[in-house]
Formats: sequence, C-alpha cells, structure tokens
Amino acid sequence: MRHAGIDIGSRSIELVVIEEGKVIVRKQAESGYNPVERVEELIADISFDKVMATGYGRASLEIAFDYSTVTEIKAYGIGAAALHPGIRGILDIGGQDTKVISLNENGKVFKFEMNDKCAAGTGKFLEMMAVTLGYKQETFGLEALKGQEGIEINSMCAVFAESEVTSLLAKGCQRADIAMAIHQSVCRRAVGMIKRQDLKAPMLFAGGVANNSCMIHLLQQTFGDDIVIPESPQFVGAYGAAILAGSL
Repeated sequence: MRHAGIDIGSRSIELVVIEEGKVIVRKQAESGYNPVERVEELIADISFDKVMATGYGRASLEIAFDYSTVTEIKAYGIGAAALHPGIRGILDIGGQDTKVISLNENGKVFKFEMNDKCAAGTGKFLEMMAVTLGYKQETFGLEALKGQEGIEINSMCAVFAESEVTSLLAKGCQRADIAMAIHQSVCRRAVGMIKRQDLKAPMLFAGGVANNSCMIHLLQQTFGDDIVIPESPQFVGAYGAAILAGSL
C-alpha cells in the first residue's frame, strides 16, 4: 500500500509518498496563485492508495478532490516523532507563520503556539529583507554569516523593518552586518516563543527557514545540540500526513 501526504503551505507544496514505512517519493512545487492546479501537476505521474492533506491550503483539496485532511499541528507532530523518536518539541518557521509545538514523552502533541497575524518572524519576512538588501533568498543566510554583530533591528513589522534597513544602509552600515541583525531579530522572536512554551529538548527545527544556515547557527548558539535539523525540514508535515493516511 502506498500512502501519500500533501502539505499545502502559503509558499510551497510538499508531497511525500511512503510504502512499507519508507519514503519512495518526495516532490515540491511553489504554491502559486492556483495551488489545486499545482497539486494536480505534482501527482500527475504518482500512484498511491490513500492520501491525506494538511497545511494552510488543505481545505482546497478537501473541496476539489474530497481528500481527507488533518491540521498541520498534528501532521508535524506525527512526522517529527517518526523521524526522530524521542523528540519533545518542534519549531516550524514557514512562509507565513511560525509554530512552536510541544510533544509529550509518547510523541503526542499537547500544546502549541502559532504566530500567524503578520509576516513578523517568518520566512516571508526574511525574503522581504533579502530583497531590500539586494541578496538572493537562497544565499541570504550564508551572506549574513559574514556579518559582524552590533546592529539591532527593532521593528518586526516588515514595513517598518524595511524602512529601518534602508535607514541603516543610508548611514553606511555594511549589508552583511544588517543581514546578521535581521536574522538575530527573527531568532530572538523564535527563542521567545520556545521559552514561553517551555519546550523540552530535543527540539526539531522544521519548515523552509530551517534551510537557512544563519538561522541554524544562531539557534545552535542558544540551544546547542538540543536543536535537531532533519534532512528535509520542509517535508516533515507531508511525511506526517502520509503516515496518517495509512490509518484511513
């Protein structure tokens, strides 16, 4: 039996297919303006017996294809616990929201916190700041690691932060130093959420921002080996949904 999980996020869609517990397909596409159409393209040459959808746009698949759905909180919890047995917390920084999820000793979700009211502290915020500084999104983290500490970004609102960055550039501050300050501001916000949740170690860092080398570096400075980076951090939710598809 092949079980598929589809995670529709605001920025990207992830598809995972598992067979006998092993991942046999892992695909990704941008969500675009018509995510249902993008999902049709993703699964066009893929066969599976059962499917579960999760994520920001899961309701659209329930309407379009009558797929079963699960919240991303549960999907991430199942996926993280399966990937790293014993994991007790998840930090997920995606395109439009940041989630902190606590798991009990059996890998079950028992509380969570989500920041989804604006782009503050999310991948979208980093993306916008990269554009303001003239960096490519893909290399923003690496460029930030070349910067020196000492600048502080006070605004987490993307609009105000953009003005703050422009002002710092006008004062002659180095781009890399500003980039480091931006990453530090996002890290401080994530660490604050983790501490409010009293997240226990070890913690899994998931979502697209978990591919950002500067964010990894800053979180490891704070939590050391207590923060675990999975091989494919953007696929944790889809993997959890694929596992749950097996229970249908």
